[in-house]
Amino acid sequence: MEIVRDEWLKTGLLLFALLGLSLGLGFYFADMDGPSHLVWTVTVLPVLAALCVQILRSLSRGEVGLDIVAALSMSAALIFGETLAAAVVAVMYSGGNVLESFAEGRARREMRALLSRVPRTAYRYQAGGLEDVPLDEIAPGDRLLIRQGDVVPVDGAVASDMAFLDSSALTGESLPARLARGAEVMSGATNAGEPFDLIAARRASDSTYAGIVRLVEQAQRSKAPMARLADRWSLGFLAVTVVIAMAAWGLTGDPIRAVAVLVVATPCPLILAVPVALVAGLSRAAHFGVLIKGAAPLEAMARIHTLILDKTGTLTDGRPQIISIDASGDLDEAEILRLAASLDQASKHPVAQSLVAAAKARGAALSVPSAVTEIPGEGVEGTVDGHQVVVGGNDYVARRIGQEAGDDPVLEAGALLVAVAVDGRPAGRLIMADPLRQGTAAMLAGLRGQGVMRILLATGDRAAVAERVTHGLELDGLRAGLTPDQKVLLVLSERQNGPVMMVGDGVNDAPALAAANVGVAMGARGAAASAEAADVVLLVDRVDRLGPGIEIARRSRHIALESVVVGIGLSVAGMIAAAFGFLTPVQGAVLQEVIDVAVILNALRALRIAPCDTASA
Repeated sequence: MEIVRDEWLKTGLLLFALLGLSLGLGFYFADMDGPSHLVWTVTVLPVLAALCVQILRSLSRGEVGLDIVAALSMSAALIFGETLAAAVVAVMYSGGNVLESFAEGRARREMRALLSRVPRTAYRYQAGGLEDVPLDEIAPGDRLLIRQGDVVPVDGAVASDMAFLDSSALTGESLPARLARGAEVMSGATNAGEPFDLIAARRASDSTYAGIVRLVEQAQRSKAPMARLADRWSLGFLAVTVVIAMAAWGLTGDPIRAVAVLVVATPCPLILAVPVALVAGLSRAAHFGVLIKGAAPLEAMARIHTLILDKTGTLTDGRPQIISIDASGDLDEAEILRLAASLDQASKHPVAQSLVAAAKARGAALSVPSAVTEIPGEGVEGTVDGHQVVVGGNDYVARRIGQEAGDDPVLEAGALLVAVAVDGRPAGRLIMADPLRQGTAAMLAGLRGQGVMRILLATGDRAAVAERVTHGLELDGLRAGLTPDQKVLLVLSERQNGPVMMVGDGVNDAPALAAANVGVAMGARGAAASAEAADVVLLVDRVDRLGPGIEIARRSRHIALESVVVGIGLSVAGMIAAAFGFLTPVQGAVLQEVIDVAVILNALRALRIAPCDTASA
């Protein structure tokens, strides 16, 4: 409500100033100087009063800005009888505020689009029918009906034969995706096909889209270091303005020249260009599925020197796929997979979850396991349909059935072996692989083209596995077998060379993400802890979005600096011209407004940034 009131106040002041300026000009051209000066004075006073209130609020927060120059110029123009110039400045200043609000609103449109799509209710199956319930009442396991055009309210899995989902508002993906039964669905996507059923996996407050909304709201409240630097620069510009104005008055004895100098300096593109360009950059990045939590991380992304990547879930997909099933007993491949997946339902290990998902995708009818025991990182044992089943590493399974472990087969890079025993005898082996994401090499080359000087891999996995998986990649270093605290030490040591970006997706990556200048989390499936600690969240589960994110950050920062340098340069040139008598106060006011409009329009160019490798998205 406060924002709405401020918008109405700004618009009201502009309309009042325009009306007063027009009415005064009418009197002026009718040779009625007295009424024209009176109308122009009355026109200026409300704008000047609102400006003084704004200045006092800023001073109470310890901020000194260029609003003081606007107040000085209007006050000086009234004191020295330049009421027309004062009225023009009032119109230009109030118009500048409205233009700035419009520009920032335009820059935030992608973020507002995310916020406006938040669903409030959902249709839940209950007692043989459907009920429209608030999102807070949805619990994991509830079956929901997602109608055509509905926004998916919570994270879940497809419970119908097929779903056709449009994720463009979240990720920038131009084409809808067709998902089969059991596929994971991210909240915030739109149903672009026929109605389908969804089994809720999380509460609405814990789902992906709710987290995105919280991050967007946090980003909108942020202020970049560059913007704070602009505030400090404004003090210097204020001093320069006053010195030039006093010098012009003192050397010529003409106070009107001082008024003209003050008018030309009102307001300043320094305080307009930076926030507009950076917020536009945030909005543009969100369009491509790169949610940057604020203007400060955006600016930091533009200066990244070193990139540190986690392996599992970042360079690799993190969800191993079944490559082959080798039967060694009487059971066929389908039954081996069914028994192993049934038992693995009781495990939270990523490999176990991947195996369960693969079995469901193949239509296996899984049973409920019992008497389950698990040794984390080694394997799990239990009863399925009366059979004693053991699933895990080759050595673990061999120990559990009292046999010698055979030699592990030679596996391709990124592959792993899952052994299965049933009723005390080896049943077979499942070969699974978690290979590099497609296009990883090209992605790393693109990042170097964006100015990243060093690229390192940091993983808790064994060195042999990491080396096999990353073979052929142009890395500047590989650090394997790292604990979470060792990853933090690596980040801190690399920060001595320049700003560091750390990318990860697990809980163990959260401390390193927090220690980096810019932490990036794989937010589509990443752990909540890593998303919370990160400065940037990739909404789509693709690490290749780093390139577009860094490019948008660099170009947004360049546009902001460009706007400031050009705007300040033109303002200083105008002040010098006014000091030498080449510009009247009225001409100076018009010139400065032209400069401000040009600067804001230039800052809005950040909304049209098209990253090279996603130009078609």
